Amino acid sequence: MHGMYPGDLLTVDSFEVGVIGAGYVGLATGACLAHLGYKVTCLDRDEERITSLQEGTVPFYEPALDRLVARGMRSGHLSFGGAQELAWVVRRTDVVFVAVGTPQGDDGSADLANVASVAGQIGHALVSEGSASRERPLVVANKSTVPVGGGDYVSALIEEGVLEGGGATAKADFVVVSNPEFLREGSAVYDTLFPDRIVVGADSRGPLEIMRRLYEPIIGQDFPTEFDPRPKTAVPFVSTDLASAEMIKYAANAFLATKISFINEISALCETTGANVSLVANGIGLDGRIGSRFLNAGIGWGGSCFPKDVSALRAAALAYGYETPLLDATVAVNEGQLRRVIEKLERHLDTLMGKRVALLGLSFKPNTDDLRGAPSLEIARQLNALGATSVGYDPVAGILAGRALQGLEVVFDPYEALEGANAAVVVTEWEEVKGLDPTRAAASMREPKLLVDGRNALDPTSCREAGLLYASFGRE
Repeated sequence: MHGMYPGDLLTVDSFEVGVIGAGYVGLATGACLAHLGYKVTCLDRDEERITSLQEGTVPFYEPALDRLVARGMRSGHLSFGGAQELAWVVRRTDVVFVAVGTPQGDDGSADLANVASVAGQIGHALVSEGSASRERPLVVANKSTVPVGGGDYVSALIEEGVLEGGGATAKADFVVVSNPEFLREGSAVYDTLFPDRIVVGADSRGPLEIMRRLYEPIIGQDFPTEFDPRPKTAVPFVSTDLASAEMIKYAANAFLATKISFINEISALCETTGANVSLVANGIGLDGRIGSRFLNAGIGWGGSCFPKDVSALRAAALAYGYETPLLDATVAVNEGQLRRVIEKLERHLDTLMGKRVALLGLSFKPNTDDLRGAPSLEIARQLNALGATSVGYDPVAGILAGRALQGLEVVFDPYEALEGANAAVVVTEWEEVKGLDPTRAAASMREPKLLVDGRNALDPTSCREAGLLYASFGRE
């Protein structure tokens, strides 16, 4: 529904914002907007999570987020509530962000059940008892990753909720925009405050202007910051139609996944030909058309975003009768990287039966405790199936990994993990792992003292001089 947008545009002091979903994206968004001076209420249906947040505890590991949450609560700019407070939030806010999960379905497509549920509830709330006529339409900003057409789907479901809640003649003033997130777990606060770009898609000018005003402090980079010097001077605001904004999110993640798979395929060729993939990556990365980021060969990509977003894009293409051979190959190369880890272990150990293998790093990337799509868990499963004993170390995600995989022994010191191990695999390049003392590591291990550097994070010469049998990806 499209309404009128008064000329007296909102200011930081008058904006009120709701965020539905208090996970990585929702909580980072809410805490950062509160830091900018907005009045923000974050909701989540997980009562335990909300209770934890109300007590000042962030229920997952994300650098700097706990400080921002505590500061927002002290200032009164940030508060938390359960799902039962959604109607209250919808009635009093100007912008409501939808930041709920869209997990991968059985067919690879995005499961929109959470988004659909929230959309219906927003519709009901817009016509619930106590709702008053609005000065301007409610802007429903979709941060959840949805396929192209997701915004129209959300709009239709809100309209259905309005009719169900208020009757056949009920009307409500709202508009749905797409505002995809590009956060990296482990740097979510930084990426929210200093993004490469802000993308907003809408099919009318009014909501784009509202969202531009909301993000003005970030666009202009004129807010107080603890980062010194300020890393950004200005942030591009990219305004598009709904469908294009939704495609930008999928296309960005698919491209990054493809770039990683490309360098991993090159790394296999480097091993065959004697070339060094690190030198190759540096040489091609200096080309401005290519760039140096995401050219680190190794185990491959994991996490919650790349796997499900690439899968959802492939599924969406098939629904339109279009094949995606490049993305199919991207996934195939990535799956092959885990097999290469096992192959390297078997090549040097002859058999894995009865061997002890240390996994250094368990989360899918550094600076997070997230185990979704973590290569460590699949490697551990394969090792256990082949008769090996796996022991894992992670400075943050160890306890969660032990719960997630039966049979994985978890320790909290990297050298304890290496004690008596025949082999070790660098799975996650935590600073604690990159800073290992090769001599101490070799002294802790049992023959053949094999170290498979799954992230090419350690110095080969130092490792070999210390007595380790060193193997990496594309630079042996």
